[in-house]
Amino acid sequence: MAGTFQLELVSPARLLLSRPVEMAVIPAAEGEMGVLPGHAPMIVALRGGVISVTEGGQVTEHLFVNGGFAEITPERVTVLADDATPVANLSKAAAATALAQAEAGMVDLQSSTPEKRDQAMVALLSAQAMVATAEAP
Repeated sequence: MAGTFQLELVSPARLLLSRPVEMAVIPAAEGEMGVLPGHAPMIVALRGGVISVTEGGQVTEHLFVNGGFAEITPERVTVLADDATPVANLSKAAAATALAQAEAGMVDLQSSTPEKRDQAMVALLSAQAMVATAEAP
């Protein structure tokens, strides 16, 4: 297929998605990143956010990931994430619970290691993104 690349979304347990797409927008740690066929090779860290998939000239899918990594080559994008949830299935109640847990995890981190503070902040930012994205009740 001309004008496509292979998008693969992989979790530790299974292959979640594998198909040719025209474009993917991924939530890179530095900001939203659009990927088209022929993209320069790179590996990027992902933050919590939405992966948008474009096929047939229109966005066909929105998937929420809590973070992970993406390996990009001119012919393929492989996203390694713990899990991916279709935005339409993302529960507002579950997102609120995740946010409350992340906020609780931020308490009393002043005496903690920088690594633990960073992990807690990543969890908080991911939960905030989930709350902003959730559509299901």
